[in-house]
Amino acid sequence: MKPLRFLLGVACCLALAGAFSAVRAADAAAPVAPPTSDERIAALEAYINNADPGKSLTGVAGPGHNAWMMTSAALVLFMTLPGLALFYGGLVRKKNVLSVLAQCLGITGLVTILWWAFGYSLVFGTSYGSAFFGGSEYFFLKDVTSAPNTNYAYWVSQNVFSMYQMMFAIITPALIVGAIAERMKFSAILIFVTVWMFVVYFPLAHMVWGANGYMNGVWNGDAKIPAIDFAGGTVVHMSSGWSALILCMILGPRLGFGKEKMAPHSMVLCMVGTGMLWVGWYGFNAGSAVAADGVAANAFMTTTLATAVAAFTWGMLEKITRGHASVLGFCSGAVAGLVVITPACGFVNSTGSVIIGVLAGVVPYLACTKLKSMFKYDDALDTFGVHAVGGTLGALVTGFLATSSVNANLIGAPATKNGLAALVTNGGLWMAQLKAIGFTLVLSITATVIIAFILKAIIGLRPTAEVEQQGLDITEHGEEGYIA
Repeated sequence: MKPLRFLLGVACCLALAGAFSAVRAADAAAPVAPPTSDERIAALEAYINNADPGKSLTGVAGPGHNAWMMTSAALVLFMTLPGLALFYGGLVRKKNVLSVLAQCLGITGLVTILWWAFGYSLVFGTSYGSAFFGGSEYFFLKDVTSAPNTNYAYWVSQNVFSMYQMMFAIITPALIVGAIAERMKFSAILIFVTVWMFVVYFPLAHMVWGANGYMNGVWNGDAKIPAIDFAGGTVVHMSSGWSALILCMILGPRLGFGKEKMAPHSMVLCMVGTGMLWVGWYGFNAGSAVAADGVAANAFMTTTLATAVAAFTWGMLEKITRGHASVLGFCSGAVAGLVVITPACGFVNSTGSVIIGVLAGVVPYLACTKLKSMFKYDDALDTFGVHAVGGTLGALVTGFLATSSVNANLIGAPATKNGLAALVTNGGLWMAQLKAIGFTLVLSITATVIIAFILKAIIGLRPTAEVEQQGLDITEHGEEGYIA
């Protein structure tokens, strides 16, 4: 009987297991209840307001927001290729025009590879639990799909967001080219940029824009420095501009600097490049809202006002002090206006943007005309005077002019927790901005000094005097920009 009882027991157990399996299968096969009308309406309102969609549309990108961010990504790439390339290319002598274009193209390809492999994850990941570096969860863009990463956007596909942010990573080191134009080896530039991205850009971008970043005052409730930077005053312009100054000083001046004429070879190319930069900058600034919403609309307006006012101010200063308003002056003023409004564009109103435009026309003008001649550093295309000085000015002025009336995120939940809301309300934000400025300065300058001197010792930074005299186009790239 014992074997029979045993067999019966086994049979009962199997029957029970089968029953449980059937119940589970039935549960799995049961249709999910469709969202209610109230849930659908709430999701639609969330889409319009760029807010949390709730359960009914979790993981779904919004077509309008996605379309704007894809357009913005293309616009930011347009800033580098061909905007910055033509702007810088027109300002150098004709024997070096192709070297500038090659440097912009080379940096674009190099940074794209770095961004795919490590950069996006180190900036926007969180797995390290660090306020200084992101994480490894997105290395090689693993799991970066068309579903949104809700740490950064409810309605924008993460793959679109990653490509948009990649364009910022591309243009930032390309800006450095302006200070060292006509006198740095192509191989040295690529190695310098590779190391600089890991030591300066990736950690700084995470600190300012990462979900748990050290200086992300708007979105990280635990930020130690509750500063704000809408589109890259510290991350892009200060980091590249101050690094550019140090690098050009370590390199030394161009052969014949101060003794022979080194005028731009084509102001037409410079003007065309400036126009492209201005158009592309709408993606840079308005796109940084990461949505087609009211904040983006405000950034679009303030970018336009500040840029136009700065270009006019610079030109009029030249007219008053030199007797003529030059095309170069108008172009420089426009770029300065774009730079200075960048950290503020999503936080200030129209009056604030006009104030910024006037300051952007005056302060960088003085840096490019007075400071440069006073200290005699060879910042070939005024990268320091426009981007470092302008970016620093913009970061500081943002602390005085930012208002929650145009961006309620300044007094939202994370900002309340880390103290940003109180700083905005009580007028102390400029102190947090100063701390962010100081941190960016120390990181950018220290890293550039170390990287540059190591490279100088190992492979050298400059070509030979004969190569530099002949021009980098033919010697470094085997081509000429113009055939007589």
